[in-house]
Amino acid sequence: MIYLLLSIVFSTLIFVIFKYFDVFKIDTLKAIIVNYIVAFILGFVLAEIDFSVKELPYQPWFFGAITLGLLFVSIFFVMALTAQRNGVSVVSVAGKMSVVIPIIFGVVLYDESLSAIKIIGIILAIVAVYLASVKEDLNKHEKAGLVLPAILFLGSGAIDTILKFIEINYVKENEVSLFSGSLFGFAALFGLLILGFKTIQKREAFGIKNVIAGIVLGVPNYYSIVFLIKALQNKNLESSTLFTINNVGIVVVSTLIGLLLFKESFSLKNKIGIALAITGIILVAIA
Repeated sequence: MIYLLLSIVFSTLIFVIFKYFDVFKIDTLKAIIVNYIVAFILGFVLAEIDFSVKELPYQPWFFGAITLGLLFVSIFFVMALTAQRNGVSVVSVAGKMSVVIPIIFGVVLYDESLSAIKIIGIILAIVAVYLASVKEDLNKHEKAGLVLPAILFLGSGAIDTILKFIEINYVKENEVSLFSGSLFGFAALFGLLILGFKTIQKREAFGIKNVIAGIVLGVPNYYSIVFLIKALQNKNLESSTLFTINNVGIVVVSTLIGLLLFKESFSLKNKIGIALAITGIILVAIA
């Protein structure tokens, strides 16, 4: 249970850091690349087993790490944009209510039960994503921002689903740091390729503040994934229950931080959306 609580703490910290990116005018892509390089280094330095880099391509989880690396850098970028344009709580709801996706795949792949209560919870989750994301004062240009929470919802769900599948079938208990470091390494590689393409179009300095921001982000990002994987390895907790507790914890804590620290304003629709998110996730847990 301690791993689950630590995952909630570090995941929430990521949302807070993203919010400050906008305050300090951080180049999101550059900071994200540095963040993944930091997480990659941590994974290999803290590896629990001796290993050879030449042996990595032969690991059963290697191609899964490549897939997750690509998804990570893509969704992390969407997460940062959503936090800046829609607020911390919206990122939390859109990203973490995606728990319905691994639950659905759990029913299909692992023969988990699907009761009426669980179905109601899933429907509430989808409604909550929209209500928590919509802003009363949107103009025509800003309405495009509603697309970001939807992408974040689907992408985060895909990450959780793939991560669980790889953890169950391929990652040994003493390979968590090595596997995590590898997927972060691929995320950094994909990010560098994107940055290289952008640099060809427009040359600009990397910026020391972007490096610092990436380092600050990299540490909690690494530990949020490591602790989540370690929690998933607990045989006494079903994945649907674990993801539910993890996600509702992040939703609640992030919402409180948005209200207290960033003084975010919430319309009636936003408040209803957050309430539905918590209600939906509790129903899934009960089911």
